[in-house]
Amino acid sequence: QVQLVESGGGLVQAGGSLRLSCAASGRTFSSYAMAWFRQAPGKEREFVTSISWRGTRTYYVDSVKGRFTISRDNAKNTVYLQMNSLKPEDTAVYYCAVNRVPYYSGSSSPDEYDYWGQGTQVTVSS
Repeated sequence: QVQLVESGGGLVQAGGSLRLSCAASGRTFSSYAMAWFRQAPGKEREFVTSISWRGTRTYYVDSVKGRFTISRDNAKNTVYLQMNSLKPEDTAVYYCAVNRVPYYSGSSSPDEYDYWGQGTQVTVSS
């Protein structure tokens, strides 16, 4: 059974930083692209970033480019999201997800991901 467990969320002031982690188990993690999505209250789930199974390709939504960095450590079955220069509009529950098909470069569509973590709250105060 695939499990994804996020951690690292919290409350931070605008301009601050957080690093989220997502520990995966139950699948050959290194063969699958991973992604982070977020959902703010009253809004739909939004793609944030993805990373290919080898870690060589990354994609970001325009609103976080230059501020967020996704990375992965396949030896630790963990994907990270480094978030810098945080803004109040980054406030959301952040979810990690694993691609349903191996050896893909990543996608912004939530339909391409079949397992999700429980989410971790990120709150940015102004």
